[in-house]
Amino acid sequence: MKRGLFVLVLAALAGLALGQGAMVRVAHLSPDAPAVDVLVNGQRAITGLAFKEVTPYIPLPAAKVRVQVVPAGQDAPVVIDAELDLKVGVYYTVAATGFLAQIRPQVYTDLLSGFFPRAGFARIRVVHASPDAPAVDVAVKGGPVLLAGLPFPRASAYASVPAGTYDLEVRAAGTATVALDLPGVTLEPGKVYTVFAVGSLKEGTLTVVPVVDATVLGGNR
Repeated sequence: MKRGLFVLVLAALAGLALGQGAMVRVAHLSPDAPAVDVLVNGQRAITGLAFKEVTPYIPLPAAKVRVQVVPAGQDAPVVIDAELDLKVGVYYTVAATGFLAQIRPQVYTDLLSGFFPRAGFARIRVVHASPDAPAVDVAVKGGPVLLAGLPFPRASAYASVPAGTYDLEVRAAGTATVALDLPGVTLEPGKVYTVFAVGSLKEGTLTVVPVVDATVLGGNR
């Protein structure tokens, strides 16, 4: 992924100062799609975004914004063409999801201003982005279910959990059948996480992409 003058281009397009609009990041979650370029209001803003890559948050105006996705280095075909109605102070993830033949955008609302873990805790959510996997539960190995019955392409609510290192499992919803082991997942105090479950269950490429949405200075508040 090449960002180059990414923030400068978008700031010029938006005509706004940082902190006066919405914050948006883009995620490539389509397992069989090639690298892509992303256009914002007709201007190429991201180039060469590959599967499993997630951009940092960048500022966009609190307004209707057109986002298009094309194969990297090309102007066509436009595989995603979406209009987003962005709100002031809201954080969004715009994701390319599904297999290429049925690729479509998903817009997830992320953390809002003032949404932070309490002292000694982290927050975590899961986005189910594996198009051929059934609904899933996320559980502590040998312990409780943290997130239940999550279908493609939904995002769970954020769960508040004590900071620490966990052995987690992704299971077929309502069963003990483990689709993916996640050993040694470290959740640091004061951090907010999104874990994207991506890839193809049938092809045996199911994996996760964890990203930090936000960090509270000092690890708590």
